[in-house]
Amino acid sequence: MSTRLTVAQLLPQMDVGGVERGTIQIAEALVAAGHRALVVSAGGGRLLPELAACGAEHVPLAIGEKHLKTLALIGPLRKLLREARVDVVHARSRLPAWIGWRALRSLPAHERPAWLTTVHGPYSVNRYSRIMVSGERVIAISDFIRDYVLRNYPTVDPAVLRVIPRGVDRASHAYDFEPDAAWRARWQAEHGHLHGRALLILPARLTRWKGQLDFIEVVATLRRQGRAVHGLIAGAAHPRKQAFEGELRAHVAALGLEDDISFLGQRGDLRELLANSDIACSLTTEPEAFGRTTIEALSVGTPVVGYDYGGTGEILRAVYPAGLVPVGDKSATAARIAALLDAPVAVPREHPYTVEALQQATLAVYAELAARRQR
Repeated sequence: MSTRLTVAQLLPQMDVGGVERGTIQIAEALVAAGHRALVVSAGGGRLLPELAACGAEHVPLAIGEKHLKTLALIGPLRKLLREARVDVVHARSRLPAWIGWRALRSLPAHERPAWLTTVHGPYSVNRYSRIMVSGERVIAISDFIRDYVLRNYPTVDPAVLRVIPRGVDRASHAYDFEPDAAWRARWQAEHGHLHGRALLILPARLTRWKGQLDFIEVVATLRRQGRAVHGLIAGAAHPRKQAFEGELRAHVAALGLEDDISFLGQRGDLRELLANSDIACSLTTEPEAFGRTTIEALSVGTPVVGYDYGGTGEILRAVYPAGLVPVGDKSATAARIAALLDAPVAVPREHPYTVEALQQATLAVYAELAARRQR
């Protein structure tokens, strides 16, 4: 893009999550290319210091708060769009998209920025969600999401859709990454009794659809077969969903697996855990929109065994087809893990799911929209 653009990204808040991480990655790319990056969200998010450090500007408007008073923010947002001479408005969540769309539509036609939306997941299909497919261009974060849009919103022109998968930072998740000596020393001190066992990890928050129950059954099958494996469940339950963690622990106890499965809780060292594991698993009972932990594991060279659907299936078909197993088939999953432990299949060093690819493709959409607006 040769013309300097001003892009405003809209989302509920800059807290921890895939949407927020993607917002920062695009803001970084905009600033690096000489553009102006605005992010509109509620104040107080944990990622705001990181956003500021990349040179983006944060505008504190609580446009994701589900309350009637949020409608009063249409005026302030319209004022921002006009005074900042915003070229592209990029909405990443439903309520912020509605506020953004109304602010934009209340401007004279010749002053309106271009309108872009990203569909980050398979939202419930209704009039409220439809705003996410209203963009002049609509980004889908996987082919699975593109198909979801076309199947559920048949009036959407396929020509406006752009599939731009999320990406992993290959600098931090390098193929030859190894945890440092201090981390290994801590791991040995806390888990030295696992030496000699193959480590299987399921990295996901503790919620029913993320597949922890299937994972426990798979570990049980492998242990019954005499396999020296140990399961690591890395993730925490939401404060309002602690009962599910209790259910998981009770299931582990009922199967006699207390010495074979560890609950690691919420971790800030997931990269190290993935690199230290022999195989990572993705066994969700519903298809993932993308499959972030799948590509993070593959990026550091750790094989992934996962159900063949959604974003995880796409990633495995493209990068590591040896890890694909039929959806919900726990016996096949255990068999595939056993086969990979006996005869490892190396993970390819390169893959297309990078932050650089995400940034370049998104900025190309911004340029496309800005050119249309100028005409």
